[in-house]
Amino acid sequence: MNSKNIVIVIIVLVLVGALTYLFTNGGGEEVAVNETDTNTEQPIPTEPDEGIGDGAEPLTEQSDETMDERGESSVLGTSVGGRTITASHFGTGETELLIVGGTHGGYSPNTTALAEEAIEYFTNNPTAVPEGVMVTIIPTLNPDGATLSGTPGRFNSNDVDLNRNFDCEWSATGVWRDQEVSGGAEPFSEPEANALRQYVDTYSPNHAIVLFAAEGKVYPSACASTPSNASVELAATYATAAGYPAEAEFDAYAITGDMVNWMAKEGIPAISVLLSDRQSSEWTKNQAGIEAVLELLAQ
Repeated sequence: MNSKNIVIVIIVLVLVGALTYLFTNGGGEEVAVNETDTNTEQPIPTEPDEGIGDGAEPLTEQSDETMDERGESSVLGTSVGGRTITASHFGTGETELLIVGGTHGGYSPNTTALAEEAIEYFTNNPTAVPEGVMVTIIPTLNPDGATLSGTPGRFNSNDVDLNRNFDCEWSATGVWRDQEVSGGAEPFSEPEANALRQYVDTYSPNHAIVLFAAEGKVYPSACASTPSNASVELAATYATAAGYPAEAEFDAYAITGDMVNWMAKEGIPAISVLLSDRQSSEWTKNQAGIEAVLELLAQ
């Protein structure tokens, strides 16, 4: 091979080597970019994101069982003195009967005793609550007053008569017998009354029985009007079974800010059951009254 051919062969070999190098390593940067893209590539959503902000969950409709978490007992709130106000619940029906005791604390301790006997009775006899009915019992609405005896126990720790603190013909100064009592700074100014209001607003009980003392009578409720037929029927049913007289209206003295009358204003048929004295719960009589009302509600 002459020198000219040798030079041509060398040039060809150099060109081939150069091209091979370029094809092998010249795309290195592009390959690196592709690998990076592969490692950081985000999955394509299969559904549109309809949430607001990160981690938004779709809204779902809650069942009645989820929303009603009262269970066997619940806490309504606390008193001025920080004592707990509780309620016990029996049955799971949509028609709720609310029973309230201890509004006047240690002045009428038998109303709390009666409510506690009712709790014990329904605990031991759950089938006494008809199907479709729930019974809620608040044994002591005024736990601060319950620590005192006599007249001081009638009021809460702010010296307010809780049965003058509800929003029906409310007055800052109420009357009890022949003496003035405080109705609070405004309706529901007291945490005990407000706790009951919140419960009623939240769960809308259908009927109510509020225990007081002492006269041995049953009264229907009304707010600046005549009692509803439902309230009158409720009072008559309870009174007949319990053996108490049923009266059309309490007129011994003017009552402002009354709990039972406020319930009537809220469209809840409610009655005041006044026990015969301030010592005895008269359980047998009142058991008959409560059971008669439950039979009425189950119809």
